[in-house]
Order: sequence, then C-alpha cells, then structure tokens
Amino acid sequence: MQQSRYEITVEARSAFVPEQSDEGENRYVFAYTITIRNTGTIAAKLVSRHWVITDADNQVQEVRGLGVIGEQPLLQPDEKFEYTSGAAIATPVGTMRGSYQMMAEDGTAFDAPIPEFMLSMPRVLH
Repeated sequence: MQQSRYEITVEARSAFVPEQSDEGENRYVFAYTITIRNTGTIAAKLVSRHWVITDADNQVQEVRGLGVIGEQPLLQPDEKFEYTSGAAIATPVGTMRGSYQMMAEDGTAFDAPIPEFMLSMPRVLH
C-alpha cells in the first residue's frame, strides 16, 4: 500500500476535571490531550479545527476556530504535536469528534479526521 502524501493521524485521551466541575449546576469539565502526527510524506500546517461535542442528552456543541491553543503548528513528515485543552458539557458522559483542516506545503488543503472519543466521569460507565 502506498503511503499518502496527505495523512495525519490523531489520537485523543480525555480525563474528568473534578475541581472545575459542578454536578449541582450540571457542569462537567473534561481535559483532553490530542496527539497529531504527520504520517504522510509532505509537511502540513494545521490551519483550523472543527469539533462536535455531544452530551448524553444529545445536546450538540459545534466549535470552529483557527489553529489549536493559539497555534497553527507546521508538521514535517513523522513529526508530532501534542496539546491539552478542555470542554464542558451538561452530563457526566459525552463524546467528542471532529476534524482539523490542514494545508500541505504544496498548497493542497485536506481534512484530518479526529476519531470520536469518550468524555466520562469516573464510575459512570459500567
């Protein structure tokens, strides 16, 4: 199988943040750490992001913006970039998924999908 020139692999880990959450106010805060690796053969810059955050009541928040954490990292082939950010939802369990809009060094725009991952307060999922 030939390696694609335009390929970004995204991994996510999430953790509940109890000190920023307030169960009485239905505010559940999660930190997530994203690792973005350029698995293609050409350098690419992360231009913008699109998140779809869904809570257990199917309330959806869509978040769009430039870059991540105020940066637009340029990733050389096999280079990775990691950052941590956060999200708040109204239920103890939810999901996040989305995509990064990338621009390759040769001017080709492409999307890097972010696989869905769980936001879950400890001891909620059995």
